[in-house]
Amino acid sequence: MSKTRVLLTTTSFQDTPGSHHDLLAAAGFDVVRERGPLSEGRMLELAGDFDAYLCGDDAMTRAVISKSLPRLKVISKYGIGLDKIDVRAATDLKVPVLFTPGVNHTTVAEHTFALLLAAVRNLVVEANHTAAGRWTRITGNELCGKTLAIVGFGRIGKEVAVRAHAFGLKLVGYGNYWDEDFARWYGIERVATIDDALRLADIVSLHTKLTPATRHLINAKNLPLLKRGAVIVNCARGEILELSALVDALKSHKLLAYAADVLDQEPPPADHPLLGLPNVIITPHIGSRTHESVQRQATCAVENLTRYLTGQKPIAQANEF
Repeated sequence: MSKTRVLLTTTSFQDTPGSHHDLLAAAGFDVVRERGPLSEGRMLELAGDFDAYLCGDDAMTRAVISKSLPRLKVISKYGIGLDKIDVRAATDLKVPVLFTPGVNHTTVAEHTFALLLAAVRNLVVEANHTAAGRWTRITGNELCGKTLAIVGFGRIGKEVAVRAHAFGLKLVGYGNYWDEDFARWYGIERVATIDDALRLADIVSLHTKLTPATRHLINAKNLPLLKRGAVIVNCARGEILELSALVDALKSHKLLAYAADVLDQEPPPADHPLLGLPNVIITPHIGSRTHESVQRQATCAVENLTRYLTGQKPIAQANEF
């Protein structure tokens, strides 16, 4: 009997040492490795030759899933974001989509504050000045006493709130999910609309899923509601903001800074309009890439895969049929 053939595409899984490699090896799969995220075109070239995908942010479209059948048995997502997977198509075609909740909220919350502090204290440009032999000192801004609007109050948003509370920030929250006891404990004011959140905010931190409802949630119509000199931090998805409106706000200095770990195109083209702007900090989607978080995510993804293929209930499944 031939081995179960698995396509592994997530680079943080592959590049980070840890016990997850032993766990995958012990499963006895025939593992083929690619450097993702893979485009739809590349996925279509590979589709049909695998029993399972252990994927990151590859383009799992209806066309890809359809071509992967009848051999494909399961998609195991490394991570929590499912916007690159056509879950409806997978459900229609009876392909389970597994994912790994609860593995990266601490790591992403810490990265959120790394970006925020870098933005308000000019850390990147100042470090580069010093490295180049220039003793150039720029006056920055404090966080204490400012109002932080957290958009999306799942695990990551709540972890950001814990850290923000310690920094003395005033907190407002917007999102479908709401933990009333948590909000009361940390003094978080709930607002009814994204417009209300923007009106109150000195800083906006994005932690919501990308869905049709949240695509361009912040756009040319409501971005002007922000105070002049506001900061936006984005560790969610690039498409939550309307790109042209964001660029205009940065160039006009309506925004003091935009600090993000995500872009609408990853990796970005050399002429991406956000690259090179002096009030922008972009990191290459590393918010969940720590040794601790990678091992948690990878272990969960492999366990999901092996459980499903051996007839056991996976840790988390995104679709039912």
